[in-house]
Amino acid sequence: MKPTSTKDKILYVLKKDVELSIKEIRDYFSISEVAIRRHLNDLIREGFVKEKIVKQDIGRPYHLYSLTNKGHTTFPNKYEELPLEILSDLATLYGDESVTNLLTERKKREEKELSVVLQDKVFPEQVTKLIEFQEERGYMIEYEELQDGTVEIKNFNCPIYSLASEYKEICRNEHEMYDTLFQNSEVKFTACMTDGEKYCRWLISKPEAQ
Repeated sequence: MKPTSTKDKILYVLKKDVELSIKEIRDYFSISEVAIRRHLNDLIREGFVKEKIVKQDIGRPYHLYSLTNKGHTTFPNKYEELPLEILSDLATLYGDESVTNLLTERKKREEKELSVVLQDKVFPEQVTKLIEFQEERGYMIEYEELQDGTVEIKNFNCPIYSLASEYKEICRNEHEMYDTLFQNSEVKFTACMTDGEKYCRWLISKPEAQ
């Protein structure tokens, strides 16, 4: 990506140098630190950059800035194309059933990981842990507890959107996984980005016992 604006250049230097302080970023620019901070705050709010606080034994803490997954996707890559190509090649070599089996194994692996995360948690904490788990994998989630205790979950970014658009069983597998993980709840999948919706929407009812 050839930088064409200050924000583009900030993304570029973070891509190249991975993690920088405000002073290190400032070395790449002729504009003021205040202006750079304004652009950084915009990029953080838009989800392209993240910051962390580093504490020191002596002196004040300072911030380090780096790209988020969304920030990395602003650069040319084959992250989305390659998995599709691999699954297509797998189907060509071993048939469509091999792809189905592979995606089923993926679901089993995620389900096992999540079952450990949710184990011994009550319903509200289960929902929170589920969302944290998914956000670490690149999902962008908002959730709300409705009047009857049902939790509404909206996902605005699917990191495997291209795959899910081509292989609908990915969404079906996710529904089955949530059904298994929340056995005492009713799980409804009411909107999907692969069907042209703005977000994926889940409704998970509060268990009667809670």
